[in-house]
Amino acid sequence: MEFTFLGTSAGTPTKSRNVTGLALSHGGPKHWYLIDCGEGTQHQLLRTHHSVMQLQAIFITHIHGDHTFGLPGLLTSASMLGRTAPLYLVAPRPVKTFIEAAIGNSDSSLSFELRFFDSEAENFHWEDDSLSVTAVPLSHRVSCRAFVFTEKNLERQLVRDRLEADGIEAGPAWGRLQQGDDVVLEDGRLARCDDYTRIARKPRKVIVAGDNDQPDLLLAACTGVQVVIHEATYTQEVSDRVGPWPQHSSAAQVARFAEAAGVPNLVLTHFSSRYQFNPDAYPHIGEIESEAKGIYRGNLYLAKDFACYELNRDLMLKPIERL
Repeated sequence: MEFTFLGTSAGTPTKSRNVTGLALSHGGPKHWYLIDCGEGTQHQLLRTHHSVMQLQAIFITHIHGDHTFGLPGLLTSASMLGRTAPLYLVAPRPVKTFIEAAIGNSDSSLSFELRFFDSEAENFHWEDDSLSVTAVPLSHRVSCRAFVFTEKNLERQLVRDRLEADGIEAGPAWGRLQQGDDVVLEDGRLARCDDYTRIARKPRKVIVAGDNDQPDLLLAACTGVQVVIHEATYTQEVSDRVGPWPQHSSAAQVARFAEAAGVPNLVLTHFSSRYQFNPDAYPHIGEIESEAKGIYRGNLYLAKDFACYELNRDLMLKPIERL
């Protein structure tokens, strides 16, 4: 399971950071999902190995422009490139209205079916062959969600001792059982997959949160989660000065939550455009990192545009070179 950050700036882009977008890869070498789609996301994708032709679904946390303004361009570009496979759009209802208006008023059309799923629906749940997705309501100026991605169809290991004890010899039946199928044997017996295989590891589970000034809202959803990706728009000092209206989290807020929840890996993103990576600049992004590290003792990363991370089967998160 891999994550590539396509944009890490809040509100407006900077010279080095685009607005919000995240590519999640799982289920195959080209199988990927997009979470949020700020302006310029399709330009960012051109610098990665991701293609809109293999995009499985788009998840939008909320309607604000720095999370949605890239959608019309990305969708119509996919159409111009010849996409015909249906594409899922999982988003709040205003996003559907926005897309329909943008396409309908620009003499544009799509060559594929855009299948809309309302992320605000009661008991929302979406899944495909690779992932199961639920949503958690957050606290922001507009309706906003965090998405919880849980992998499905974990690889199975054969319980060889039991197979041999029951006289099921090695052969095609073993392969089908390992693939998750029940098998009728040559002697008429039914061999159930669950009786002769086991899943040896926990599923990978990740939370990608939208804008949110109450990280504790995610506490219940953090059971079994290995990675939380959450905004840290500014430091606590700046947050206090700005006041509560923007409804964003400080680095300290998120760090306290992650520490209390026992989250093993925390990735901060959505940084105010005021913060820079130039070591001679002020304010510097290191202020956010220092504030979070003073509270959170887990594995902490500050996302950069095009940074890529892998959550492996051992449930360890590490940066990788992918571009």
